[in-house]
Parts: sequence; structure tokens; C-alpha cells
Amino acid sequence: FLHEDLVRELRSSVFLLGPMLARKKSVRMGFPGGCDIGKRPVDIHLDALRKLGAEIEERGGEIICRAESLRGAAVRLPFPSVGATENVMMAAAMAEGITVIRNAAREPEITELQNFLNAMGAEISGAGTSVIIISGKRRLRGAEWTVMPDRIESGTLILAAAATGGEIFIKNAPAADMDAFLGCVKRTGVTIEIQEDGVGVSAPERLLSPGKVETRPYPGFPTDLQSQFLAAMTQSKGVSVIEENIFE
Repeated sequence: FLHEDLVRELRSSVFLLGPMLARKKSVRMGFPGGCDIGKRPVDIHLDALRKLGAEIEERGGEIICRAESLRGAAVRLPFPSVGATENVMMAAAMAEGITVIRNAAREPEITELQNFLNAMGAEISGAGTSVIIISGKRRLRGAEWTVMPDRIESGTLILAAAATGGEIFIKNAPAADMDAFLGCVKRTGVTIEIQEDGVGVSAPERLLSPGKVETRPYPGFPTDLQSQFLAAMTQSKGVSVIEENIFE
């Protein structure tokens, strides 16, 4: 049982469903809370876990999941959800047989999770593409891991410098995972210098309008940087248009 008061503090509580099912065979939790940015149902997560053999009941504001034995299955996601992709990966890592996720999310964090689980003895391939294949294992082992740099945090700092006409160097910023975002920032007149150990940013006194910017699943412009980009564009010359395509 995951305590309701804690679960409702964080949207990412839903990420515990997959691994808890794989390890404990059952889990009961309240619906996740966290950031209130519109409708954020967990139906994709639940439907995907049902395909692996989980019995799931929604009752009294709780999600009750049971699975004596998870089984590999073909899972096609209706939308390339990062959370649902990762939940299925974690559950399927210890399921019996092979699981194939189609229309999987392609974010670099998916690849990071694959590599971390493989370091623990899982057998997963395909992360970074729309098809991920997981061969279930009976056991996983402990591993030591250094978490990858956060591209959203890096982007937020870049936009802070842009909005204030400042300069900043962000050590270890993952520029290779930020192409769409950095391209939009450059259109505002900001100078971006990509170095081996990070990203340097130098902003003009007044930003230029980048025209139209649209959020998309990775590798497109990330929805998690939309609000920060919008704030920065209040300091630009001209009209900027930002179209949100992930959340309503």
C-alpha cells in the first residue's frame, strides 16, 4: 500500500505501479497528484499493464493492481507516453516471456532507463526508437548508476539567461538531446556555444521573436519547457506564437 497523502504529492507516483507489480505482485495506491496542468489520466498506464496480465480495479479513489504472474505481450500505446513506456519497461523486465512496445516514447530518459535496467541484468533493446523489446528475467541485481544531466533543468537556466540579457555556462548540459529547443532559442538572437563540457549562452539586450514554436513529443520542442519559453518571449521584439500540442 502506497500512502495516499504521499502519492497525491507527486505525479510521478504512478511510476511505482510497474516495478511494484513486478516485485510484490500487488499494489494499492491513490491516484497520483502533482502539477495541475489539465487532464492527465493514467488510462494508458493501466491499459498497458493489463496487457501484461495485471488485474486492475479503480475503486474509492484508489488503484488496486494484482498480478501473480506478469506475462510478456504486444503493447501498442495510443500515444507515445513517457510514463507509460517506462512503466511497461519496468514491469516487463521481470515478466515471463517477451514484451514488444510499439509507438513507444523516444525521449533520452527512456534510453537512460533501458541502460540502467540492463546494468541490473535486464534484457532490453530499442530505446530511442518507437519499438522497444524486453525479454523478461526472473531476477535483477543491484547496480551503481550516475543519473544523466537534466535537459529540462538545463533549458530552464538557458531561458533565464535569455530573458535577462545575461550570460551563463551550464556544465554538462546535454546539448545532443536538446536540438529542437536550442534551435528555437537561437532564433531569438541568443548565441549558443556547445563545448565538450557544457553549453555557453550569451543573450542580447532584447530578444527577437522566434515566430511560431510548437511543442511535440521528442525529438520535438519539449512541452516541459513551454512555459519557461513563453515567459522569456515576453521580453522579445515582435509577436511570438507558441502552440501546445501535448496538453490541452
